[in-house]
Amino acid sequence: MTIIRSIPPGDRAVPDSSAITTLRDVSLASAAPAALRAAIRVGLPDGLGDAPTTIDDLAKSLDVSGPILERLLRVLRPYGVFDETADGIVHTPMSRLLREDDPQRLKYWVLWVTELWVWDLWPDLENAVRAGRGDFEGKHGDGFFSHLHAQWPESTEIFNRSQTELSRLTSAAIAETFDLSGVRTFVDVGGGRGYTLSTILEANPHLHGSLVDLPAAVAEPDPRLRPGGALAGRSRVLAGDCLEDVPVKDADVYQFKSILEWDDEWTVTALRNAARAGRSGSRVLMITNLVDDSPEIRYATGIDLLFLLNTNGRRHTRKGVTSLIERAGLRLEGVTPVPPLLHVVEAIVP
Repeated sequence: MTIIRSIPPGDRAVPDSSAITTLRDVSLASAAPAALRAAIRVGLPDGLGDAPTTIDDLAKSLDVSGPILERLLRVLRPYGVFDETADGIVHTPMSRLLREDDPQRLKYWVLWVTELWVWDLWPDLENAVRAGRGDFEGKHGDGFFSHLHAQWPESTEIFNRSQTELSRLTSAAIAETFDLSGVRTFVDVGGGRGYTLSTILEANPHLHGSLVDLPAAVAEPDPRLRPGGALAGRSRVLAGDCLEDVPVKDADVYQFKSILEWDDEWTVTALRNAARAGRSGSRVLMITNLVDDSPEIRYATGIDLLFLLNTNGRRHTRKGVTSLIERAGLRLEGVTPVPPLLHVVEAIVP
């Protein structure tokens, strides 16, 4: 006896399969960054060479479980991270970015945004939505950066490396965008290890530059800025906290690249300190990825929420950054795109 009843097409409720599939994908999207992190941590990107390699051989060389490695790769391959041919697993352009030796490496940036403390932050999003702000300090009893240095020192090193990676992707474009022919002194505030400053100095042989950042960041600056380095004769490396003071006075240009994305009060404080350090006519540059003009809206909005949870910060909109410039007592001069991702917000000390 048949138990399947035929339903006329006109009586059948047809679900929106595209919406269902997309919602299910988004709901489990956390599996992808978890798989990326696991792949890096077990050494998969560096362990896979140029030739196709079988799952079993990869598992043996990495000393991991073959069946679980295969399942891990099933998660990553639909995103274009690694691929499989008849001869075995192969690299893709995306998986190569996870290799230590790739010139456009993003290995440490991926590790930074998937650190264990990041996973602990995401459940706080509901409270932030209700309260209207992130509350890292209320939860941990200390500000994010102080807590980071005290509790996760290895994460601080990953952060510094991740910022150098991002600088490699953008510094040449930034140097090409700036017309510094009339500038003598240039200060990169919060410039990490100084990759961007070094690139700007190389493009402008007449320029003298200063790198200012926290002691942990400038402890091992770019080799070009170190004593005996190619740029040592026209550069300085200084430890300092821009939320307290900018130690280089009367410079022509003060640059903040991808750091003024903290709590708005902190951002205004850093800008005011730069204005106090400068003189009338000194220029202050904010280099950022504006949310409302971003060509990578998922990246910009995702990192915006992470900033909310760790420092009560934000990725800026054009309107928002204009307000912060004005609150700091600076005069907005303009906003210039730096393809493919960044914008330079230029202000002047009145």
